[in-house]
Amino acid sequence: MSSTKPGRDEEAISRFIERFASSLGETGFPRMAARVFVALLVSDDGKMTAAEIADRLQVSPAAVSSAVRFLTQVNLVGREREPGSRSDRISVRGDCWYEATLRKDQVMSRWREDVRGGVEAVGQDTPAGERLAETLLFLEFIEEEMPKLLERWRERKAELRRRGLQMSIDEGGGR
Repeated sequence: MSSTKPGRDEEAISRFIERFASSLGETGFPRMAARVFVALLVSDDGKMTAAEIADRLQVSPAAVSSAVRFLTQVNLVGREREPGSRSDRISVRGDCWYEATLRKDQVMSRWREDVRGGVEAVGQDTPAGERLAETLLFLEFIEEEMPKLLERWRERKAELRRRGLQMSIDEGGGR
């Protein structure tokens, strides 16, 4: 398992896993799925077996299995089997944040349609209708801007790689 390499502070990593998983949980992410996802993020190659994940998080294989099923359904992880191996390796997708953002965009599209129905139901000229109409305008704005933002990210990431720069917090992130 890649989490035992020299130079890694295992206690700090465990605290980070729990802290970031908790942050993801506050947004509605299932707790165990968040812990599994973050454990994969902190592994050097982004891949672990279910047994390695269970060992890392000190949880049952069944808990890992359920979490991986969820993460696979939302396209944040994939499964692969190395030739000659009997165990699947679960890997975090390289474009996981992009995928998560796209999924949120799909959710916002559904919300937009639901809110439009709400405006019609309560009447646009009522206080509730005005509130819902403003919500609808916001959702439409986000839907319009999200593809542009994602394209800008793809361009920035490609430029960093073209220039051979390591993508790190020293390269303009980590605000």
